[in-house]
Amino acid sequence: MAAVATCGGDAGSVGSAVATASKSNVTSFQRRGPRASGTNDSSPRLVSITGTRPSVRNGQLLVSTGLPALDQLLGGGLAVGTVLLIEEDKYNIYSSLLFKYFLAEGIVSGHTLLVASANEDPANILQELPAPLLDDNCKKEFDEDVYNHKTPESNIKMKIAWRYQLLPKMEIRPVSSSRFGHYYDTSKRIPQELIEASKWHGFFLPEKISSTLKVEPCSLTYGYIKLLQFIQNIIYEEGFDGSNPQKKQKNILRIGIQNLGSPLWGDDICCTENGDSSHSLTKFLYVLRGLLRTSLSACIITMPTHLIQNKAVIAHVTNLSDIVVGLESFIGSERETNPLYKDYHGLIHIRQIPRLNNLVCDESDVKDLGFKLKRKLFTIERLHLPPDLSDTVSRSSKQDLAESAKRLGPGCGMMAGGKKHLDF
Repeated sequence: MAAVATCGGDAGSVGSAVATASKSNVTSFQRRGPRASGTNDSSPRLVSITGTRPSVRNGQLLVSTGLPALDQLLGGGLAVGTVLLIEEDKYNIYSSLLFKYFLAEGIVSGHTLLVASANEDPANILQELPAPLLDDNCKKEFDEDVYNHKTPESNIKMKIAWRYQLLPKMEIRPVSSSRFGHYYDTSKRIPQELIEASKWHGFFLPEKISSTLKVEPCSLTYGYIKLLQFIQNIIYEEGFDGSNPQKKQKNILRIGIQNLGSPLWGDDICCTENGDSSHSLTKFLYVLRGLLRTSLSACIITMPTHLIQNKAVIAHVTNLSDIVVGLESFIGSERETNPLYKDYHGLIHIRQIPRLNNLVCDESDVKDLGFKLKRKLFTIERLHLPPDLSDTVSRSSKQDLAESAKRLGPGCGMMAGGKKHLDF
């Protein structure tokens, strides 16, 4: 009887609720929040962060690298919580430019910066960032730069083989009013007003080392320990770990580490094949990636991998990085004077792309890529090898062309039956 009475009471309350809802033209089937917590009935909306967008593949939050063409190659951008490793070119010219693009994009997007270096003051690095091209001036600067570097052969419609017309096109033209990713003028410096309005933290290793320091035995070098502590404090104190979501508005922490693994950081992996601190770098990356996974942050690292003699260390560093991009400059090599590569300054290799919430990685269809530094823009383009071997090209250049086509794969023509020429 008690159970029946309870059911009857519930039926009466439901009937009154329906009657009330019919008067106010509101459905009675509404989800109620817990009254004890004091929250509103409406569900909270996802807070959008400036300079980010979700991935169309896996929903992961992405930030721009500062180079829209590179964003396209990485599946839309750099995922929050990941590490982008840039393998430096031999003279550290173009890798430092990508490093500055990443920081400049953070300033334009209003993100917080953390710049770490062992040989250059972070304040000086910020002063050398390229100036952004915003909306109105973007198309004008791009067209002017293209016109200045236009070759007479560019007017010929059939300059390259017909098969290149079927390949996917790279995004090299500025997109007006784009909120994700910007273009930058390398001939100008970022305005001082933008730097002063931004929030950044600098880690300069010589300032952190004391002459009376007593280093205790540890698996990590002193520079790596201090840098990890500095990054951890910024993440926890600024609220990038999400532990206190009501503390302040959410933002992205962009971490840039320059020349990691060099002797300036106290690491000897570039000096000897089996150094005492050979595992110090890999342990640093392991702890760093753990910090990034639990925070709203993204990291870019430049590393002189061409100086590391132990190939096992390079393999471990690659596995501990989410994205690996290698730069191969033509400066000081035979390709600098080779007419086959006269339109490019180097090659860019996408060595590794992460698998985020997927069984397979979002790999680009374009494999053979070259880069060039124009008067104002740094561009990444598909490497087009000339289809015609004229008499002006030497025999060594022909062999180089054949070997290059074999290495690049089907994007620039396959070798057929062991022939020494390209099969178009």
